Amino acid sequence: MPKNPHPLTPGPAPVTPPLLDEVDRAILAVLVEDGRISNAALARSVGIAESTCVGRVRSLRERGVITGFHASVDLARVGRPLQAVVAIRLAGHDRGQVEEFGEQMAALPGVLSAANISGADDFLVHVSAASPEDLRDFVLDNISSRPGVNHVQTSLVFREHPGRPFA
Repeated sequence: MPKNPHPLTPGPAPVTPPLLDEVDRAILAVLVEDGRISNAALARSVGIAESTCVGRVRSLRERGVITGFHASVDLARVGRPLQAVVAIRLAGHDRGQVEEFGEQMAALPGVLSAANISGADDFLVHVSAASPEDLRDFVLDNISSRPGVNHVQTSLVFREHPGRPFA
């Protein structure tokens, strides 16, 4: 059998997900909807004591289930009304290069997320831009001209429908 010219080094060990009960899931569902809710209101909405709620949220943070609290921003109101998903195919698949590419994409201004995916494409990069011209310039200057990029396809986002992971 021929040797693979692009060997992948072993990745990190699998992480065993922490066990979550119905109370933990209820807390997460409320926090996903409103990360700024007070502990008292969170406890009331889940039906537990405030002291229990504080301990549960602390435990979820310590176990890495809750990784942070973030503000949702209306991109149009901050001058970035255009969104697109850019599908990218790389020439090689060396683990280090793939990791570095993902980190570089995520660090670019206007990038909302960068996902390394399986299938025909290697990355999906969700971006926001001020105008079609800015989007074109972003893709040409930061993605398609990059060494190692074989293919780029840009799709406009007409409307987002946020999910509810704990509903």
